[in-house]
Amino acid sequence: MNGRVISVSQQKGGSGKTTLAVHLAVALARKGDYPVALVDVDPQGSLGTWFEAREEAFGEAGTGLSFRTSSGWGARREARSLSRDHGLVIIDTPPKTDSDVRPAIEAADLVIIPVQPTQIDLWATAQTVEIARREGTDALLVLNRVPPRAALTLDVVSEIESHGYPIAAARLGNRTGFAASMGEGRTVLETDPRGKGAEEVRQLAAEIAAVLAGI
Repeated sequence: MNGRVISVSQQKGGSGKTTLAVHLAVALARKGDYPVALVDVDPQGSLGTWFEAREEAFGEAGTGLSFRTSSGWGARREARSLSRDHGLVIIDTPPKTDSDVRPAIEAADLVIIPVQPTQIDLWATAQTVEIARREGTDALLVLNRVPPRAALTLDVVSEIESHGYPIAAARLGNRTGFAASMGEGRTVLETDPRGKGAEEVRQLAAEIAAVLAGI
């Protein structure tokens, strides 16, 4: 049986897709249940830059992950190939149009859509949800960069629920530790394993693993 495939997608740029993708990958790989692979489809190459920094930090054999790059149209083939010997493949997609992300969404068992708690982000999210629906792929919204005690967050959550979009209970806060760890080729699970950010990542990873098990 092939492994599962997750596509981290969002039409709006700056939503934190790459940060979310690598933190989930490391969290789920550290559980040790199965090998995890990352696929970078975004031409900006942020995921590849992070992985190179990780190789420098841990050595090529110590990253704990497999890594590939792909064009948008090749994402389906690359994901299916990696899923033969990985329990999980996570695709980081570009913030672009329908045609650029459709192959990655079509190849996925689950589309994870990071959403910052702003109205603009929510407007952009509708496009990604619609692509997932057309491809018959389950979607899950994840609130990202959530500020503390923000009334706007409650308003955005209420609107998400009114649209009937599935949303994760776990959220990632607006913490400088996420960006700082990325610059080192690491995650907050490694730079601050007892911090609030690391706990948020672990809770989200556990929730997503449970969702995948039920698909």
